[in-house]
Amino acid sequence: MTAPVRIPFPVVDEVSRHCLQEAEPETVHIEVHLPGPLDQGRLRKAFLEALHRHPRILMREARGPWYRRQYEWELTPEPDVEVVTFAPPGPRALADARTRALTHAPPLSMSPPIRLEVVDSVLLLTINHTALDGPACLRVLATAAELYGGRDNSPAAPPTRPAEPRREAPDTPGGWSPPARVAHGRPEPSPGNGLLITELPLPHRPKGSPYTVNDQLMVTTALTIAHWNREHGARPHSRLRSSGGTPIRPLRITMPVDDRPRDTTMPIGNGTRLVEVPFAPRELDVTDMPALLRRTAERTRALKALPRPQLGHGAALLTAPWAPVGARAALTRTLRRAAAPWTSTTLLSNIGRIPYPLDFGEEAGRAHAVWFSAPARMPRGLTVTTASTAGRLHLALRWSKALLSSGDGAHLRDLFEHYLHTTEVTP
Repeated sequence: MTAPVRIPFPVVDEVSRHCLQEAEPETVHIEVHLPGPLDQGRLRKAFLEALHRHPRILMREARGPWYRRQYEWELTPEPDVEVVTFAPPGPRALADARTRALTHAPPLSMSPPIRLEVVDSVLLLTINHTALDGPACLRVLATAAELYGGRDNSPAAPPTRPAEPRREAPDTPGGWSPPARVAHGRPEPSPGNGLLITELPLPHRPKGSPYTVNDQLMVTTALTIAHWNREHGARPHSRLRSSGGTPIRPLRITMPVDDRPRDTTMPIGNGTRLVEVPFAPRELDVTDMPALLRRTAERTRALKALPRPQLGHGAALLTAPWAPVGARAALTRTLRRAAAPWTSTTLLSNIGRIPYPLDFGEEAGRAHAVWFSAPARMPRGLTVTTASTAGRLHLALRWSKALLSSGDGAHLRDLFEHYLHTTEVTP
């Protein structure tokens, strides 16, 4: 018998594996809404074939002795579990499936570390983020859609933009001070994450604008959190200090950047790199929105152009096999706790326009809404994820219940909608 292929954990996977917590599982949730129902047998067959067409997803964590120097993925010829399940209909079926997506991560010990629940005409995909990210699994789902419906689900061409010269990031404030935190609202007694999804109009952007929708979303996120923090006690007497004497710190917003192709050659795994976009308190001035958008666009373009490892240079040192994984895991957790004050304020993951039709054929139809949500563990405690389908913006707010309540989430949604509208600058 041929020994199974083993692949050492990449840096992102290993750091995530070291820092797993049962209270706040590292899951990514993708929710796809279709106009019509799906046939159980056909969908199971199509999804299984899609897994085989992207065999890197058929993996589980390989067993090993305590003194092993690295974690490894073991590729499997077939799934260890039934990936596709159909939830019994009911008024709370979709809400319960969303809750499972936040509270129960597919185990790393079973191949593949994903599950697909179908609730009426909604596909709800839950991903263990230690192994995979949302764009990679969306690629697999697009392949399944093509196999199920028999229609072309090739990705649309990305928007063409003039090439930008590589440049240093301009005036990045607050690089040596801890960033602002999202102020506590009314935490809930239960552990885990909460989630709110909503649909909004795509923000208007004048033709020829020097900024993108992503820049509008970045500004919206910064203004939303600044407003929220002011409401919850960060009221400065001056530019530097709040009324209680606490320094007003800059916001830093983590932004995933994904350079992978969207066709069938797309590498499956965790393929995004993270950059941090800073905002000084004095910059968040809605009275000069064109200047704020222009400055943000310059900053995001420069940051995306800079070559950088996925999690920075320090993570590569931590994951080098100089000691058994158990020892390096303990060190990684200790360093993460020590670095908590320097963790970014929040994460904005803008998937952008969904590149695939996600067309499941005549009866089920083409997706008219797709939501993603990313983990929202403390100390960050809040993530903002956006995508657009059929000319609409699909927003997911996900938060740690140790930080916010569902009522707080609803208020943040209202603030986000308000500030998104303010970015619609007319010539």
